[in-house]
Amino acid sequence: MSGVRTAARPMLAWIFISGGLDTLRKPGPRAEIAAPALGKLRAVAPFLPDEDVTLVRANAAVQLAAGTLLALGRLPRLSALALAGSLAPTTAAGHPFWTVEDPAKRAQQRIQFNKNLAVLGGLLLAAADRPRPRARGGG
Repeated sequence: MSGVRTAARPMLAWIFISGGLDTLRKPGPRAEIAAPALGKLRAVAPFLPDEDVTLVRANAAVQLAAGTLLALGRLPRLSALALAGSLAPTTAAGHPFWTVEDPAKRAQQRIQFNKNLAVLGGLLLAAADRPRPRARGGG
């Protein structure tokens, strides 16, 4: 099973590494999309920075760092939990299909939402994964 883990972790992590890098380079479009959700979040957590771009970059940095750790197999359970924690609000803020009027755009946002939901499930499995102890040789 360790061969499967060795292959699966980087595959699961890649979407966060590539997305995190892209967002760090160009945070503006994602900050614009996330602005309504971030406004609501600040109402509950007023200590958050006022700049949407700052929050979007912070989320991207978490995804890049935790994705890299997961891909390398370092702290895989903790990194998977960090990614799950960052993906849930990202999904709700970035793909609110329930607010979209245009049927084609709504369908596209629903697909992205569902994809993220599936990735979240994979992350939760990775977070719960515990390698089996090796069997001892008998004598």
